[in-house]
Amino acid sequence: MNDVFIPEVIREESFDPNADAQIVFRNGRFHYDPNAPAIGSSQAILHASRVGFACTADPTGLPSIDQLYGPGRVFENAALRDCHVLIVGLGSVGSVVAIQLSREGILYFTLADFDRVELHNLSRHVAGIKDLTRLKTDIVEEHILQKNPYAQVTKLPIDIMQERDRLEEAIAQANLVICATDNVPSRYVVASLADKHDKTVIYGWAETRAEGVDVFIQRPGEACYGCLAASGMIVEEEITNEASARRSGVIPAYTSPADAEAIVQVGLPSDIDPLVNLMVKLGLTELARGKADSGIENLGEELRTSNYFTWANRRTGRYRCFNPFNEPEDGPTILRWYGCTFPRIPQCGLCAHEQ
Repeated sequence: MNDVFIPEVIREESFDPNADAQIVFRNGRFHYDPNAPAIGSSQAILHASRVGFACTADPTGLPSIDQLYGPGRVFENAALRDCHVLIVGLGSVGSVVAIQLSREGILYFTLADFDRVELHNLSRHVAGIKDLTRLKTDIVEEHILQKNPYAQVTKLPIDIMQERDRLEEAIAQANLVICATDNVPSRYVVASLADKHDKTVIYGWAETRAEGVDVFIQRPGEACYGCLAASGMIVEEEITNEASARRSGVIPAYTSPADAEAIVQVGLPSDIDPLVNLMVKLGLTELARGKADSGIENLGEELRTSNYFTWANRRTGRYRCFNPFNEPEDGPTILRWYGCTFPRIPQCGLCAHEQ
């Protein structure tokens, strides 16, 4: 497509005293030019969409934050708008959680992940084929800004195991931490730093082949991720990335490529949806804690009675004895959340220093 199809009335600089800027066609795209006499911008954008051109707008041409996320659109927005969320790990879970939270009208995000998108990511990640080899922090930032152009995103494309000082600084500044990494050592680091700064952390992970998913919330003064691990509740987890699993030691360095490929077992994309949904709900209730008229306080009361939640996607593995979803007998069934509370362990190596 080229500018031969653009009507002269749009290409020329005809004056419109009621418009704030001119839409000009330059380098194959429409742009706002705030310093030029203006033509009818809505007409230009409409025509641009019809002929296949993208339009890049200055923030002055965007809808207001209240038009996007004000009353009548996101009911708890006023209580959550100024919250700051740190998301560590931007894989199939963290990337979607970030975008979901941006849809709630939250304005401040810090994104930490040093990985780039690879082919194996595409089935469950927000990224597409055009994003291959790009940093996940860049991709998720773009998606956040598409949903909420007023969001302020800080990117940390770092290995948190190597740059703990930068991670600690980000944790200290956040109101809430989402830990969606794919290995236990990185969660220990997040847990220790969050406990040091009295921050709430929500962890989420999938079990082998995503037969089930688990969520744990670490609240200040309560059990940390180390306490949960010491209780024996960290079962065999899903391995989706050979390179990451080798780095963390889950797949030993001496394992052959063929054997490593057999170890990697990925669940269905839909298996991750319940995990993301509960992590977002928990995050919203924690951010709204103590804020009047948040609209979700009743949900918060229910979710705060537990710190560990588990969900079975199908009756396999350790869930083979679960009942079918519609089974009338007593006992757990698939496709339901079950919550319980794990106490803080006095001998925990991560949080015992404060007891």
